[in-house]
Amino acid sequence: MAGYVYIVTNHKKGTLYVGVTSDLEGRIWEHREGLTPGFASRYGCTRLVWYEQHDHISDAIQREKSLKRWYRQWKIDLIEAMNPDWNDLYLLLNK
Repeated sequence: MAGYVYIVTNHKKGTLYVGVTSDLEGRIWEHREGLTPGFASRYGCTRLVWYEQHDHISDAIQREKSLKRWYRQWKIDLIEAMNPDWNDLYLLLNK
């Protein structure tokens, strides 16, 4: 089963949340609708600004654990390498 690691935020260079899922579109929809109680919901992290697909969910989980140990600036650099304007990538998932 494939997996995704993703970062959502509340605004450009705002609060960052790193997560993992096997259904990226569905999971981000849950964040946007406020259906996921916890850190991301508490801080209004609804904007998908970065994601990475893995062939196996176990690889995605390992990558998520690694990213959670990264310094904040490293995560910002990762986001800006893929998405320099911090656009909401959720809008592009169905295209």
